[in-house]
Amino acid sequence: MAPIALSEPDDISRSVRLRNEYQDVIELPPALGKRMQQSQSTALAKRKKPKTDQGPKAPNGATPSTSSTSQSTALTLRKHEMSIRQPKPEWHAPWKLFRVLSGHLGWVRALAVEPNNQWFASGAGDRTIKIWDLASGALKVTMTGHISTVRGLAVSPRHPYLFSCGEDKMVKCWDLETNKVIRHYHGHLSGVYTLSLHPTLDVLVTGGRDGVARVWDMRTRSNIHVLSGHKQTVTDVKCQEADPQVISASLDHTVRLWDLAAGKSMVTLTHHKRGVRSLAVHPTEFTFASASTGVIKQWKCPEGAFMQNFEGQNTVINTIAVNEDNVMFSGGDNGTVAFWDWKTGHRFQMQDTIAQPGSLEAENGSLVSTFDKTGLRLLVGGADKAIQVWKPDDEATPDTHPLDWKPTIGRQKY
Repeated sequence: MAPIALSEPDDISRSVRLRNEYQDVIELPPALGKRMQQSQSTALAKRKKPKTDQGPKAPNGATPSTSSTSQSTALTLRKHEMSIRQPKPEWHAPWKLFRVLSGHLGWVRALAVEPNNQWFASGAGDRTIKIWDLASGALKVTMTGHISTVRGLAVSPRHPYLFSCGEDKMVKCWDLETNKVIRHYHGHLSGVYTLSLHPTLDVLVTGGRDGVARVWDMRTRSNIHVLSGHKQTVTDVKCQEADPQVISASLDHTVRLWDLAAGKSMVTLTHHKRGVRSLAVHPTEFTFASASTGVIKQWKCPEGAFMQNFEGQNTVINTIAVNEDNVMFSGGDNGTVAFWDWKTGHRFQMQDTIAQPGSLEAENGSLVSTFDKTGLRLLVGGADKAIQVWKPDDEATPDTHPLDWKPTIGRQKY
């Protein structure tokens, strides 16, 4: 080796140590070097395309170089992979607030739309349930019976019944022909925060602060199952026809998928880092979403496979809802509302809401939301005691409101 001209003692000692330690591995052993050369030549041969007469000719008659062809092919493949990984989101018209309904004297905590889309019900902290005309927004009936905040409502599609639950541990069945309570379901040990009706079976599922979801027979009022497993408050439950027939969310950071026949948990989803406050089941796809602080996660049924994150709303997300047109709404504690494309997770609209006059500025948070049966009206209940009605802008087009979207190289999955 040629002598190294170094002046500093530290450099000399470093070079000596390097030579002593790495002298034997500067060059590969002959057998290993030969094997590497063979593998490189094989890889090059695979990349080369067979020469054909139909190939493009250079001006002097020669064929273009293989390296440039392989580079362009690699770039095309790379672009193709990116397009597969990130499809362009569908264009949706922006949504606008067009009506505010006031009448409640407490926070609006529950909303339910009637199956024929004629009216909807709302429950609030003033212990009342109000029935509103969906088209005109006129108040039709006020029903009293709960002695604490009404937290959940559901209208049966097959019976003239309205079901309600509240922080008074009560679950009630109202006859809509007489507007009176005809059944009580006793069993919860603390406040009942959510309820859901099964679409085909005569069963009702409720969840609350005692950390369990209870399955009730609608007619006999008997408690069929006690779905236990959550460690904290059950914040939301959803029912659907196919397995998993019951999905529950809890403040213990988990979402559970239940087998209704066995009364046992099939899958526990532990991806969330904070308490899960809301669930939304897609009306036509076999997918659902769960919302916690700062993130919404999308899942595929029946196994609960993770699909994607909806990120960008950095607040406690209290409520989410999705319609058939693949528009998802999310309402936050800090007064922000966001609209997302269900397929790609792109947020196409986000804005702050204004609390109604007479309320505190801090009372602009959204607490509950639901789409009507057509998916063209969105009802949002908030801490300002009002119900907001949103609709898509009829005059908006892709030219007047272009899609603001740019693909990124990679997206975080978890």
